[in-house]
Amino acid sequence: MPQVVDFQDVSPEGLESSPVAAALAGLRANEARYFRNKFDHVFTVEPASEATGTVDRVTTILAQERDIHIGSRPLEATTFEVDGTRYDYVFYESGLAINVMYGLAEGSKRAVGFKLAEGMEVPEELATRFKFARQRSKLAGTIRGSFFVIKGAHDG
Repeated sequence: MPQVVDFQDVSPEGLESSPVAAALAGLRANEARYFRNKFDHVFTVEPASEATGTVDRVTTILAQERDIHIGSRPLEATTFEVDGTRYDYVFYESGLAINVMYGLAEGSKRAVGFKLAEGMEVPEELATRFKFARQRSKLAGTIRGSFFVIKGAHDG
C-alpha cells in the first residue's frame, strides 16, 4: 500500500537500510513538498519490490539512453501523472534519487534527473559522466543534482 510522504514531519520509514537514511528522507520530503506546492499532488511511495514496473522502466531508460547501470539497491519508488507528464521516482539505498520526467505529448520535455542525498559520495557509475550542481534545502540540507535529456521514445 502506498505511503504518503509527510514533508512536515520527516520520517526515514522505508529507507532505514540506507547509510544516509535521514538525509534521503529529507530529499524524499523535499520532492513531496515541491509536488504539493506546485501541482497540489500528494506524493506517495511504495517499496521497490511492489513497484517493479517503475523500477524496470527507470532501469531501462538509463540503460538505453546512456548505458548507465545503477549498482545500489532500490528501496522505494513511485509513478504518477501531473499536467500531461509522467513522473517516475526511485530512491536507492546509497542515497541516490532518480526521477524521470516524461512528457506524454510528442515533442514535450523528457529528462532524467539525479539527486544525491547529503553525505553520500557520487556513485561510480555517474562520477565521470555528470557534473553535479549544489542546492540548499531546509528539508534535505545540501542536495547535489544533475540531469540529461531523454532522446528516445519510452512508452512503457
